[in-house]
Amino acid sequence: MDSISALFSSPEEEQYVLDCMAYFMILMAACTFVCLLFVNAAYGRYSSSKYGFLINVKLAWFIQELPAFLVPVYLLVWTSSRKTSLLANQLLIAMFLCHYTQRTFIYPFLIREGKPTPFLSFFLAVIFCAYNGFMQIRYLSHYAEYPADWVTNPCFIAGSLLWLCGWLINLHSDHILRNLRGPGESGYKIPRGGMFEYVSAANYFGEITEWTGFALAGQSVHSAAFAIFTTVVLSSRAFAHHKWYLAKFEDYPKTRKALLPFVV
Repeated sequence: MDSISALFSSPEEEQYVLDCMAYFMILMAACTFVCLLFVNAAYGRYSSSKYGFLINVKLAWFIQELPAFLVPVYLLVWTSSRKTSLLANQLLIAMFLCHYTQRTFIYPFLIREGKPTPFLSFFLAVIFCAYNGFMQIRYLSHYAEYPADWVTNPCFIAGSLLWLCGWLINLHSDHILRNLRGPGESGYKIPRGGMFEYVSAANYFGEITEWTGFALAGQSVHSAAFAIFTTVVLSSRAFAHHKWYLAKFEDYPKTRKALLPFVV
């Protein structure tokens, strides 16, 4: 028994708590949806000091994403991860860690310019990453049970491919955004190329696709809660970005959608 299991009277009790954490995240997604109808999430171009003192954007991104890497690593290395010998569990854990390894140790240090992050947004991101990192990996490493042939199941295959496509779209879109400005240039430009030819928020489309695929492959309330929360937050920003681009640039492509190609 590891130190975390010792906090509960039985494995069933801990799994019940993990399930409750997932349902609470869905509830928080609903509350966040309502809040974001009235305000934009305060980071990036919507950053404001009224939400607390400002933190260097590179430092903020690194620290706030770090718990989503460190908490899973702790769970995998220093607790009795009894389900990690199963291939489906290994692949789902690898998807999660692949994303957050890049997001923690590579993405922040590639940022060329960026507005500082308000403390409130930074703090909430730290809490979310720790909470979600624990919930996802504790479930996958200790409780998730899939059939022996789950990796050949159409849901797992389709979900894994969706995750991979979303991850690649997210990486490519971030690359495009980083290279919008040439040396010595400043100000905003219209992003072009890749999925930006179809949507204003190609990077968010990629990340939503990623975690939707993860949820499809994992078939758990925990992965579904993550996908729902991600969709709520990033779709709000996508529509805000789209509206901002249309107002700022007279020559902005009129056929480009906000988030879903050819749809909306």
